Amino acid sequence: MADPAVSVVGPGDGETILLGTTRMRVLEDGRNTGHRLGITESVLVPHTPGPPQHRHALHDEGFYIVSGMVRFTVAENDYDATAGTLVMVPSGVPHTFANPTDQPAVMLSTFTPDLYVQYFRDLQDMMAGGEALTPQASIQVMSRYATEPATDSA
Repeated sequence: MADPAVSVVGPGDGETILLGTTRMRVLEDGRNTGHRLGITESVLVPHTPGPPQHRHALHDEGFYIVSGMVRFTVAENDYDATAGTLVMVPSGVPHTFANPTDQPAVMLSTFTPDLYVQYFRDLQDMMAGGEALTPQASIQVMSRYATEPATDSA
C-alpha cells in the first residue's frame, strides 16, 4: 500500500476533460503538491489547431512530447517537437501549439503553479453549457487565470 502522502495515478485513472478534438487527463491538479505543480496528459488528434497564441503572467508551462509531433509557435518562431522533446515556456513568453500532422500526438504538460488546470475545467463547463470553443471564448476564460492573448511578439 502506498504512503498516504504519495499520489499514484494509474493508466486508467485521473479526471478526463474533453475539449473538442483534445482529450486531457489530469494527473495532478495541485491538491497533492500544495498547488505548486499541476500535470496533465493531452491527446491531440490529427490537425488540432490549438489555442490562440497567449502569454501567462503567473505560471510557467512545460510540455513533454510522448508521441507524435507538436508544433509550438513561440512569438513568430515555429518549433516541431517530436517524441522525447521537452519545451519549457516561462511566464510572459507568447506561445501556442498545434498538431498539424496526420497522426495523433500525446504530450505531458506541467503548470507551475497549478492554477491553469482549472482553466481546462472551465472550458469543459462552458462547452457543456452549449457555448462553442471559439478563440474568443478561450481568451475570455484565459483572462480569469492571468493569461492574455499575445497580439505582438514582445
